[in-house]
Amino acid sequence: MSKKKRARRNGTIAALDLGSTKVACFVAKADGEGPPRVVGIGHQISRGVRGGTIVDLEEAEDSILSAVSAAEQMAGETLKSVIVNLVGGAPVSRTFGVEVALNGHEIGDADLRRVIEQARQTQTATDKRIIHQFPVGFTIDGSRGIRDPRGMCGERLGVNMHMVGASSAAVRNLETAVARCHLEIEEPIVPAYAAGLACLVQDEKDLGACVIDMGGGTTSFAVFFDGHCVFVDQINVGGGHVTNDIARGLSTPLAHAERMKTLHGSCIHSANDERELVDVPLVGEEEQTQANHVPKSILTGIVAPRLEETFELVRSRLEASGFDKIAGRRVVLTGGASQLQGTRELAAMILDKQVRMGKPTHLAGLADQTGGPAFAACAGLILHAHQKGTESLRPETAAAPTAGVFGGLRMWLRDNL
Repeated sequence: MSKKKRARRNGTIAALDLGSTKVACFVAKADGEGPPRVVGIGHQISRGVRGGTIVDLEEAEDSILSAVSAAEQMAGETLKSVIVNLVGGAPVSRTFGVEVALNGHEIGDADLRRVIEQARQTQTATDKRIIHQFPVGFTIDGSRGIRDPRGMCGERLGVNMHMVGASSAAVRNLETAVARCHLEIEEPIVPAYAAGLACLVQDEKDLGACVIDMGGGTTSFAVFFDGHCVFVDQINVGGGHVTNDIARGLSTPLAHAERMKTLHGSCIHSANDERELVDVPLVGEEEQTQANHVPKSILTGIVAPRLEETFELVRSRLEASGFDKIAGRRVVLTGGASQLQGTRELAAMILDKQVRMGKPTHLAGLADQTGGPAFAACAGLILHAHQKGTESLRPETAAAPTAGVFGGLRMWLRDNL
């Protein structure tokens, strides 16, 4: 069977990253030659979202409108639909292996649809919306490593299907917030998966790597192996928790705590920490009658335990899932919270892996300020839409799991034929 060329999506592609601390919107143009080019960017402080969950629809709507309007104005486009990061939703990752009888005949498209449908029916959780479906390999009579079984013969055809589900309520609330901005959701995407598309090189996807996307309210992570995303998970700890710890520990307003974290925060102690002083405005005091300074070592002593907790939770989740070894020794950090000084070194120490910072490298038109780890997931949304093509990327995909399964199958076959 000849290898087919995957149909890329051309035209305007819009992505929306609705996080706990910021809302970002990218508008890109794809013309079939080279990577998509970002032509519009808007980002705004996020309001109405806490811990990855929408807690105030009106405030979330205002934040989305501000970011989208800025991106539209810069791009000279009026958006009708966006592909969206699903920051909350407590994603559940499962891999199912199922087989169907063939009776020795040649495998065709109907057999692929039958085995994929059989895998889909094993998903029984009623409170979860299927977000992703990834066929990660086929088998014929127990023989593994088959990428495209069509045209082959055997007695039994099997498929390993990686499915990711999320809270139906969280997805509906996200759809409501975006709909109130007169936009349709083409598809919700898990942040760490999107960040992996933007930052990983092909060898990392093939040999095994873990992408850790450190957001403001949550930290999500995804394992890639053999070219596929094979596991995703999320913990409800993020950069916002570090800010809260500083505010509470030093009795300073949240705005000042965020500024201190950005300018002076570190999770690795140094020899100069005791001598270096940090100005700490006290909460509730409008006028600073006398200077209030604390050694930087105290600030580091507040920041470091929270980051240690974050990476220890990630490590325990990976080990419990059984994907720690599959991920190999490569970790890529993305997200705004990963930019804290010393985060890379701390992650390497706790996870016992090689760690690098991830930046979106497969998009054109990104400036330095929007081309860093904080915007990796938003860039990945653009790449996901571009790579998936136009056939299986429609607004009804997110609401129709069955259609999404076959759309995912078509995408997988295009990637591997």
